[in-house]
Amino acid sequence: MSTDAMNLNGAPLVEGKYLMYKDRPLVREGDTICYGDMTEKYILILEIFSYKTEDGNKVPDKILIQVVETEDQNKIVRQGEKSGLYEAFGYGLIWLEQALGKDEA
Repeated sequence: MSTDAMNLNGAPLVEGKYLMYKDRPLVREGDTICYGDMTEKYILILEIFSYKTEDGNKVPDKILIQVVETEDQNKIVRQGEKSGLYEAFGYGLIWLEQALGKDEA
């Protein structure tokens, strides 16, 4: 496997197309949702902590929102918790854009 098909830890990258939202990849694995371009300084991570049932469907309830550095995802730029995926993703998008905007200034 070529080095351009590996991530920084030497693990193979996922091949194929990603779901795109506002020109950035959106990927979900289990209870973790990652949004952002890995070539930018920051990405958004949503961690689903709990679910609730609405109209017979299991939907995300408590969600941890984190804007982290791409190079070192242990460096958290901003963090919070919201109820519901819609609200959490909305706040996360704003926080990510603010962090990326500050980086350019």
